[in-house]
Amino acid sequence: MQITRRGALLSAVTTFAIIGRARAADTIKIGVVTPLTGAVAEPGRIQLNSTRLAAAKINAAGGILGKQIELLIEDDASSNPGAVLAFSRLAQNQDIVGFIGSIRSTQMNAMAPDMLKLGKPVMFGGTDPTLTHQGNPWLFRCRPNDSYSARVLTNFCLTSLKLKKVALVHSTDAFGTGGKNAMLENLTKAGVTPVLVQGYTNNQPDFTPVVQAVKQSGADVLTSYFTNEPDCAIFARQLRQLGVRIPWVGSPSIISPVTTGLAKNALYGTYGIADFVEDSNPTAKAFANAYRAEHKETPDSGWTYDGMTVLAKAINDAKSTEPAKIREAILSIKKFAGVEGEFNFDKNGDGLHGYNIVSNNNGKIDYKEHIEFTD
Repeated sequence: MQITRRGALLSAVTTFAIIGRARAADTIKIGVVTPLTGAVAEPGRIQLNSTRLAAAKINAAGGILGKQIELLIEDDASSNPGAVLAFSRLAQNQDIVGFIGSIRSTQMNAMAPDMLKLGKPVMFGGTDPTLTHQGNPWLFRCRPNDSYSARVLTNFCLTSLKLKKVALVHSTDAFGTGGKNAMLENLTKAGVTPVLVQGYTNNQPDFTPVVQAVKQSGADVLTSYFTNEPDCAIFARQLRQLGVRIPWVGSPSIISPVTTGLAKNALYGTYGIADFVEDSNPTAKAFANAYRAEHKETPDSGWTYDGMTVLAKAINDAKSTEPAKIREAILSIKKFAGVEGEFNFDKNGDGLHGYNIVSNNNGKIDYKEHIEFTD
């Protein structure tokens, strides 16, 4: 039979398409949105390393549904527009069955409409409580949300430290605003009115006006919700330079290795709430040891590792890559030992319901206790 040039080309294209589909079916594709450039590229690098570590462990144990995990990664450039663009690029790949989203609530809020439209599970770390209460059934949080962080912060300041003149410094983005609102709600319930509530915009080169407001407020304890680690470090140095020495209890960014590395002794003696502390449970310790062995540094977070592990477990439990079946399997996960704690997913998609309290002991982050809430 004679084959024309056009017929040969069509045959080649058809064959390539078949091979392409076969290759696509050989792996389970997971999309990852993470900052590789911009202000938070350094913590983004650690989070991506953690994702890869989890994927490698899962692959070594046989993968997902007998197939190897393939990570497809897009840089969100540490910005909301970058995050939306990164997710839209990944969403075009119909072979992706699930996603690892952002630790930044502001970026999750920016991407959420497209995530709802796509209709595939997204494991994320942003702690704005509203993210799982907006009717989007595809968002699954792998860190405790800020309704819990505010309860822990309030309890620690008023009960453990026995200090009631509270100053609150917060980012004005979605994360900081959510934390502020939750903190104010909990202080009000305790009958306490803060002496200062001070917002700031991210990526500030100078926090002198904010520090002066704290200094002049008469506060005997400082609480904070910083989004970006470099901002927290700059604030810490200027706080000490201007002579503010009151106890400081901050959200998780205060104990990030990025923050402590930049701020150094300016953060000695401070306290933080932390979702990830390697001494808090055996799974966290094993993860930290494996991460150090691979990357020769200590991780500051384990949520992406948990996100990858939980997503893989759900797909295996569902025995399917159909989004609805994966969603049902995630919501069915109870008493699962993760790096960040024990996962018990509620109907809203929140997997964790407590925080750890730590202290900065001359540069060493010491675990103090874990506080879990059941209501």
